[in-house]
Amino acid sequence: MKIVVLGLSITSSWGNGHATNYRGLCGELVRRGHDVLFLERDVPWYRASRDFAAPYVRLYDSPAELRERFEHRVRDADLVLVGSFVPDGIEVGGWILDTAGGAVAFWDIDTPVTAASLERGDCPYLSRELLDRYDLYLSFTGGPLPERLAGRRARPFHCLVDADAYRPLDTEQRFALGYLGTYSADRHAALRRLLLEPARRLAAEAFVVGGPQYPDTADWPENVRHVDHVAPAEHPRFYASQRLTLNVTRAPMVAAGWSPSVRLFEAAACGVPVVSDGWPGLETFFVPGEEILVAETADDVVRMLAHTDEARLVEIGRQARARVLAEHTAERRATQLEEHVASLQWAAA
Repeated sequence: MKIVVLGLSITSSWGNGHATNYRGLCGELVRRGHDVLFLERDVPWYRASRDFAAPYVRLYDSPAELRERFEHRVRDADLVLVGSFVPDGIEVGGWILDTAGGAVAFWDIDTPVTAASLERGDCPYLSRELLDRYDLYLSFTGGPLPERLAGRRARPFHCLVDADAYRPLDTEQRFALGYLGTYSADRHAALRRLLLEPARRLAAEAFVVGGPQYPDTADWPENVRHVDHVAPAEHPRFYASQRLTLNVTRAPMVAAGWSPSVRLFEAAACGVPVVSDGWPGLETFFVPGEEILVAETADDVVRMLAHTDEARLVEIGRQARARVLAEHTAERRATQLEEHVASLQWAAA
């Protein structure tokens, strides 16, 4: 197929969880023989921190330049995939839908955020009118929310992991517990409860947090190290340096449920045992106690660190990796995308 993808950013992972999803999916589609073009708006904050390039990536400066340079590619494509948070996404999406000769799908990597902003009427990248026009609504959130938004056009299309890039490493475990994620106010309370408070209680242990935009780390315990940015190529080594790695979920994703983050899949693919906050639908992705540990309080985390033997942790990590490799790889998502497009073509015939 000829496939055009418009996404927030594939070239920069700085504060951007979309990037590794686009890299994994587009790379797999190329490997499967598809003609892929990724179009990204050239903006200063990503321009200053780019960490990826590929022959299929092109940058544009404005919606006018997008139309002028790439109209023929959009018109000739078998599939155009538009992502959430694309700059000027309503204008761009409307032009895509008016121009494309093939199927047009919307990939929402932020479904609960999208749903809330549509309800308020202030979503900058999607309107209800546009949502009704897309042929497919691919949602990183599962459960009942996608169907409420898009009816029968909704398909679960969760985040993914590149199995070639994320794998176990034999490296020194320097930290009892770590966390990787950009600062978000609505999950910081969970980070304080599930990492910073256990660090205060376990002063002899070392802890680590990786990610940008944390407003102030001066009041963090002395045994917590902060790394401002961890590039994707360094993610596996970052996870492997931890005995346990923490997953905490943004408040809208907890409320919606069925919203696994890409970091959750990445850590599991590296075979590192994960301790997560709880949310509806978690058990449909990993079996609690067998493939993942679930904690609600600092006491839970301290108990896990103090009393869980290494053999059990290794087995949890092994089983989580097996689950991810079976269900959440770039290869699996590419197959699903092909199937979704084929179903549209069959229905049209």
